Amino acid sequence: MTQPASATDPAPGRRPELVPDPDAEAARIAAVRRYDILDTPPDGAFDRVAAMAARLFDVPVATVTIVDTDRIWFKAAHGLEGVAEIGRDPGLCGSAILRDDTMVIPDTLKDPVAADNPLVAGEMGVRFYAAAPIVTPDGHKLGTVNVLDTRPRSITEEDTATLADLAAIVLDEMELRLSAMRALRDEQSRREAESRHAEAERARAEAERAAREKAEQDKAAIAAFASTLQRTLLPPALPVVPGLELACHYRTASAHDVGGDFYDVFPLDSDRWAFFLGDVCGKGPEAATVTALARHTLRATAQIEADPVAVLSALNTMLLTDVTAGRRFCTVLFGLLEPREDGGFTVTLATGGHPPAYHVRPDDSGAVWVRAVHPKGGMLVGAFPQAPFARTTFSLAAGESLFLYTDGLTEARTTEGAMLGEDGLTGFLHQRTAPVTATSLVEDSITLLASLPDGARDDVALLALSVPPPHATPDGAVAATARTAAAPEHLGQE
Repeated sequence: MTQPASATDPAPGRRPELVPDPDAEAARIAAVRRYDILDTPPDGAFDRVAAMAARLFDVPVATVTIVDTDRIWFKAAHGLEGVAEIGRDPGLCGSAILRDDTMVIPDTLKDPVAADNPLVAGEMGVRFYAAAPIVTPDGHKLGTVNVLDTRPRSITEEDTATLADLAAIVLDEMELRLSAMRALRDEQSRREAESRHAEAERARAEAERAAREKAEQDKAAIAAFASTLQRTLLPPALPVVPGLELACHYRTASAHDVGGDFYDVFPLDSDRWAFFLGDVCGKGPEAATVTALARHTLRATAQIEADPVAVLSALNTMLLTDVTAGRRFCTVLFGLLEPREDGGFTVTLATGGHPPAYHVRPDDSGAVWVRAVHPKGGMLVGAFPQAPFARTTFSLAAGESLFLYTDGLTEARTTEGAMLGEDGLTGFLHQRTAPVTATSLVEDSITLLASLPDGARDDVALLALSVPPPHATPDGAVAATARTAAAPEHLGQE
């Protein structure tokens, strides 16, 4: 639906300015309030959209804004430090939400309405402005995704479509956030009702104490779930896990498509840790939506489910029932880490149709022993109801490593034109020399990709975990280390 607007009488030489219809504006403001987004803390997902817009359009400033009754509030601002909001009138964003399409002003000094705007006439000196509205399913325009430059310029129809796609990604993230908040409220209401019923039936003091403890556990689980809403599609840095070295690498195949690979490592309690790596079918805004949904679901479910297979089953149900996921599915490896009294970790790894992980360790002769970890029976996640998933448990001892990857690595082409494949990756790992660490595995894999004729044609995500040998630090103590081998980057930049 469109929001009616009327035009004020213009001064001579000026084009008319659109004025929002009062009833339509009231409905729009109600939609803004419904999403409960104003004055919320910074969010990595929205910051990433602003940074992506600045990079794609090669502009110094890009923002994600929400238009309130009397102000323009910045949910994300790349290149515009220290500014949280500006007045709505006069405002470029306020004008942009009155249009049904992307608003493009090639030269603001030649635009009679924009010329007097403070961003144009003031110190910043904006000369180019483009904005795509963030439109709800029922047609209300909440705000805009904007790109600004200090020099005049023009953009193509493909560029305006890209800006509209970025606005759609912002709306998808807001819908996910709204859906999760509703789910949290429903879950809290359900658990509170169960607690009241249990307390009514239990007469003894011990039972009442147990009910209070359960209520506290429920509160903690819901709080942990709520905290995941603000996490980004990929973690900005790996955490420090005592007694474990971590390394990761993420690279998208195109600077113009949102990748579908994802990974994370996070704590469950004072001793246990969880990790996962996965790959969403496809790319673009829909894949990004599924990536965010998968990360939120895996992190939240792991706080209350001890079984990795149950975690994958919960994600399978969510992908099949959440309308924002469309018909997308993904492959996932999900694992739990528990420290062993004799050193190292017990690893429980579940698979949902993902390529095998590799357990790597040097043997007594100094050669590298490699074992594919691939539980039989794990199906794709989000493809079929009641899909079975499989798990296995093994030990990760001192000097040993676990290597996880997405199929962008094994589908890379060798000099003979054939895919590297699992056999090629196994042979590559066998050629490593001791000691084999998480960092060396990731760095060697990056070097391998760089040596191939076309590199990686698909997105590549790598995650490696290793237990340092006892002699790695003085007195045999194992240091708590976490290293990121490479920050997320793009192939094929133009």
